[in-house]
Amino acid sequence: MVSRTLGHPRPHSARSVSAAAASAPVDMPYVELDTNLPADRIPAGLDKRLRVAAAATLGKPADRTNVTVRPGLSMALGGSTEPCAQVVVSSIGVVGTAEQNRGHSARLFEFLTKELALGQDRILIRFLPLEPWQIGKDGTVVTFL
Repeated sequence: MVSRTLGHPRPHSARSVSAAAASAPVDMPYVELDTNLPADRIPAGLDKRLRVAAAATLGKPADRTNVTVRPGLSMALGGSTEPCAQVVVSSIGVVGTAEQNRGHSARLFEFLTKELALGQDRILIRFLPLEPWQIGKDGTVVTFL
């Protein structure tokens, strides 16, 4: 059976979107850390510690949290090329409000300032809420898993 949404066919699923949102594939936050710090100034194991810290901050499983650390980039923050970092945190259901992100921001800034030896004024975090249809997995999108 095919149902139509906005004029586009889509396979009918017995599972509702809310059921999909409660399933394990939804627990896949993404954290991307870009920095102009050279690779030799990135503490060993930062990716693993960032994964654990982000998972705890977001209330998601660490083994399903995805982290990318990109050092040595050409970057400017606030008009300055002094050492800096920009972080993008994207997830389903936990980064969609100012109240949620205020708490996430405080915890992530504490972690990042210690790990990277940067002042808070040299770090910027962007929170991007995701929907299940925006994440592809296993040849489909999370909505249908």
